[in-house]
Amino acid sequence: MASASGKDARTVVTRFAPSPTGYLHIGGARTALFNWLFARHHGGKYLLRIEDTDRARSTEPAIEAIFDGLRWLGLDGDEPATFQFARSERHAEVAQTLLDSGHAYRCYLTPEELAARREQAQAERRPFRIDSEWRDADPATAPAGAPSVVRIKAPREGETVIEDLVQGSVTVSNAEIDDFVLLRSDGTPTYMLAVVVDDHDMGVTHVIRGDDHLNNAFRQLSIIHGMGWDVPIYAHVPLIHGSDGAKLSKRHGALGVDAYRDELGLLPEALFNYLLRLGWGHGDEEIISREQAVEWFDIDHVGKSPSRFDTAKLLNLNGHYIREADDARLAELVGAKLAEKVGGTPDLALLARAMPVLKVRAKDLNELAANAVFLFAQRPLTLDAKAEALLTPEARALLARIQDRLLAENGWTSEGLEASLKAMAEEIGLGLGKLAQPLRAALTGQTTSPGIFDVLTLLGREESLARIAAQAAPAEAE
Repeated sequence: MASASGKDARTVVTRFAPSPTGYLHIGGARTALFNWLFARHHGGKYLLRIEDTDRARSTEPAIEAIFDGLRWLGLDGDEPATFQFARSERHAEVAQTLLDSGHAYRCYLTPEELAARREQAQAERRPFRIDSEWRDADPATAPAGAPSVVRIKAPREGETVIEDLVQGSVTVSNAEIDDFVLLRSDGTPTYMLAVVVDDHDMGVTHVIRGDDHLNNAFRQLSIIHGMGWDVPIYAHVPLIHGSDGAKLSKRHGALGVDAYRDELGLLPEALFNYLLRLGWGHGDEEIISREQAVEWFDIDHVGKSPSRFDTAKLLNLNGHYIREADDARLAELVGAKLAEKVGGTPDLALLARAMPVLKVRAKDLNELAANAVFLFAQRPLTLDAKAEALLTPEARALLARIQDRLLAENGWTSEGLEASLKAMAEEIGLGLGKLAQPLRAALTGQTTSPGIFDVLTLLGREESLARIAAQAAPAEAE
């Protein structure tokens, strides 16, 4: 049915199906990305499904966080999302069809009986497999009114083979697949049943998901074959590990997508690019645009080994995208962060003018915001410890001389200011850096900033002179 590249005669339909029990984690975001790209590359559809059958743990805030993270990354579904819980009647209907066709059975084993058999298997050091006497029993012998579950009749002989687009040919002995539950005793469907029914009804042709679901695929085939449905093409992607090779966790920086945006100050295109390169590659290309990703993406180049998450590499990539970003857009993003720092809405036009010099070395939006605070600081400036130490009496006296020099400057251009201060430095026998150091401290309250002439022009003549005057040594009385 499928070629090695995952193409077949049907229109490609992929899906991303998170459980809304928490934030959209980084592994889930990559799964969504791979599904979105595969569908786009093949001119197909990419669908979303919220697997909210766990009513105790599924929450509306988690659902909205998932949608919000996907929107931010540009991975919205092509159709409104399907909610699994709302389809419970359809799931039960399929279970009944499997019962009627003899591919499933009602099992009356009690929890106590199952527990005793599990303990016996452990004592005998053998795997526990469901071996229910109700599998082939005459339904007429069922105990009246006793609770029951519906179990699939899994194959017991031979083996099952999956030709996985990532893992290759994977074989499991059918003796290892037990008769798992389709409907619980209260009539509610299990995850295993709901997933298969939803994938079929949504027309999913390619199931691209984490390789922790590979074992589930072998079990789910029992349902698919029992219903006579088309088997989807599977691609089980290795999980993401931390930089130390261990399973990815919060200590490795595994946060929700919203935290990468809000706390780390990332741009969506940076996270998109980084997740794309986690386990997939196109030659030696590192910087890959959304358009290029759609053109190049294939399953063939997804690796079989777990990829390693590297926060430093992610931030370096984010720095690249910040330098490439539109200045007005950056001003909007940074302005929202600055509002808290400066106690009001900053001048976005000024921020946009400052971006070419602010974004040169910044790796995230938080760093950009911190570097831009000086533009909106109120006088008298609060000096950090290094700036305070730098402004010795001698430095303040030098500031007074610089102030006199700059008072004569009317044009206030970067070039004119640079020429004037260079000439002054030569006249008094100092390097330009000796003038720039106290000047920077007086203008920004810090010892690091964009180029000093950029700072002067961004602040403007009036504000610059006022800040210098506030820190300069007072003129001596005659």
